Amino acid sequence: MALFDRIVVGTDGSDSAREAVRQAAALAAMNDAALEVVSAYEPVSSHRSSTEKREAPQDIAHEFGPREDVNVALAGAADIAAGFDVETTQHARDGDPADAILQVAEETGADVIVVGNKGMTGARRFLLGSVPNKVSHHADCSVFIARTT
Repeated sequence: MALFDRIVVGTDGSDSAREAVRQAAALAAMNDAALEVVSAYEPVSSHRSSTEKREAPQDIAHEFGPREDVNVALAGAADIAAGFDVETTQHARDGDPADAILQVAEETGADVIVVGNKGMTGARRFLLGSVPNKVSHHADCSVFIARTT
């Protein structure tokens, strides 16, 4: 009997986030669970976006925009999960990363959210803005805090 059916993990493409994705993918593989991968971005000004597109080579200019880093992070997470024979559903959201993770968990009926422990050490663990802190205090499901640092 599987303990979890649906797992949500957030990523920003950092080394710490990739380790959290790796652990979430392993957990999904052990439970034959669905893996929902979330990445959030802050909207950028239209001026910055148009400047980046204008300065980029024509063949890749269409890829520039506020979601470019998110798309790379989500693709990297899907590659990690594929190594565990786990398929992912990818969720790109604008706004606060913790809010995005919590929203996807609620929308998908997640059984568990996996977050890395980055930001949970020393005095930083008391900052309300830290993603693992906020998720662990506001989630409607279990939270697995993976040691990633």
